[in-house]
Amino acid sequence: MEQDTARLLDVAGRLIETARRHGAEGADAAVVISRSRAASVRLGQVEEVEASESADLSLRVFVEGRVAGVSADIAVDLDRLVERAVAMARVSPPDPFAGLADSSLLARNILDLDLFDASSEPSGEDLVRDALVLEEAARAVPGVTNSGGASASAGFTGLVLATSGGFSGERRRSGFSRSVSVVAGQGTGMQRDYDFDAAIHLADLEAPRDIGRRAGERAVRRLDPRVPETGRYPIVFDPRISRGLFGHLVAGLSGAAIARGTSFLKDRMGEPILPEGVDVADEPLLPRRAGSRPFDGEGVAGGRLALVEGGVLANWLLDSTSAREIGLATNGRAQRSSAGTTPGISNVVVSAGQLSPEALIAEAGEGIYVTELIGHGADLVTGDYSRGASGFLIKNGRLGDPVSEFTIAGNLREMFLGLTLADDLDTRHRIVAPTVRLEAMTVAGRRP
Repeated sequence: MEQDTARLLDVAGRLIETARRHGAEGADAAVVISRSRAASVRLGQVEEVEASESADLSLRVFVEGRVAGVSADIAVDLDRLVERAVAMARVSPPDPFAGLADSSLLARNILDLDLFDASSEPSGEDLVRDALVLEEAARAVPGVTNSGGASASAGFTGLVLATSGGFSGERRRSGFSRSVSVVAGQGTGMQRDYDFDAAIHLADLEAPRDIGRRAGERAVRRLDPRVPETGRYPIVFDPRISRGLFGHLVAGLSGAAIARGTSFLKDRMGEPILPEGVDVADEPLLPRRAGSRPFDGEGVAGGRLALVEGGVLANWLLDSTSAREIGLATNGRAQRSSAGTTPGISNVVVSAGQLSPEALIAEAGEGIYVTELIGHGADLVTGDYSRGASGFLIKNGRLGDPVSEFTIAGNLREMFLGLTLADDLDTRHRIVAPTVRLEAMTVAGRRP
């Protein structure tokens, strides 16, 4: 990988030099090389073992207040690619907000965040074995009747970024995952569920048998669901669901959405958007974590950013373009793509509450514990929220019968202000959020 990185740095540097030679006032280039291997099985039989490698580049050029971006395979003729990018920029409409990040904000010391596992590269046989164990453990749970399959994968990525503003840096990342999906029951009463794990280092992955057993138990527990009565109930979100809920929050904090006026949080800076005492931060420099990175997509060194402090909205997520549009400076949240940059997250960490999940559920009394959502019914402009759901009734403060085929509805602004957090933070994910209880939501199910 070290030799690959040196080659990528050379390619990025040549792109920048060539762009300047063709008349660009500024340019930045990202070059990525990756390789991956994956195996999938179903019903004890190997379905696929695949391996892939790629090497791609993206280039942005800035010419007379205009910008253009191109992307291609690394084997492309670099001179022709740069010439085309500059020509595209010359005929593009002016963009007064486009440009490189201020050089004073660029990362000078590239931190080692332990994001690359150099000691572990599983073979195809290793991945097949893990996938088979995953599925075997899930199918061994009494009540499991079929399998949606199991998979195991490993991947390695090297990225370099260079800018005409003086930045040159590289980062490497490894990633490993295991997942399985199974079916319980028969006929029209069948229920499906899954489980998975992902990690930067192979040693941090959960054992395949544990993941598989949990997937099987989840599927069996969902058998024979009822449809809950229509009404208003306290709703408790499983951490799988609360991560998505806070995903809506950070999407509403995107500087691009704020600049366009398309966020339900656009006028809320400095106001309470969560209960008093709740903090949310974006933390890119946490070692060995899923979203960590030593610099952002523009080369900016972004440290911890408080998004919500004590329940009060404190910061937007900004790259250089969105920051200029709203009269601020980037805070190092640029996310790179083939089209350029947009504001994004690294590791979003929500502060833990004081209650265990069991105590949080007990306080709900009568309500619904949601474990799965269906559809994409969150309007990030108005905040209106409506999703199909399934989960379990909460009766007398305990989880009861499974329920399905109902809809929950509310508005994100009210939902966030009325939530209560448990203490079960799981740091394996890019959004770290615990079990969450919402005061009340409208449930559309069966008529009483």
